[in-house]
Amino acid sequence: MERRNIETVGVRRTGWAALDRDPQEDTVEYVCPHCGERGHKNARRERTQYHFTDGFLQDLQGEVTNCRSCGRSLRVVPIVMLHDQDEMRRFEAVFSDELPATTH
Repeated sequence: MERRNIETVGVRRTGWAALDRDPQEDTVEYVCPHCGERGHKNARRERTQYHFTDGFLQDLQGEVTNCRSCGRSLRVVPIVMLHDQDEMRRFEAVFSDELPATTH
C-alpha cells in the first residue's frame, strides 16, 4: 500500500531573517495544509546539503513530520533557506500561490 503525504513549503530562516528568535534555535517553519495552523520542527539536514535552485538555497528532498495541531502527517518540501529580509520578501513573492492562507 502506497501512502502519500500532502506537501507544503517549509522555510528555514538564518542570519538577518532570524533576528526575532533565539540564535540557538534552528527550525523549519511551515503551514499545515490540513488545518492551516503554523508549525515548526527542528531542522535535520546540514546547511551544506542545500543547493541553489530557482534563485534560493533549497533542500529538495524535504522532510516528513506530523502537525502538532491536527496530528496528521505531511511532507515539508522544498525547504527554502532565507538569510535576510530581502530574501524573505522575494520568497513571499515567488511562492505566494503555493503558501496556504493561515487561519489567524
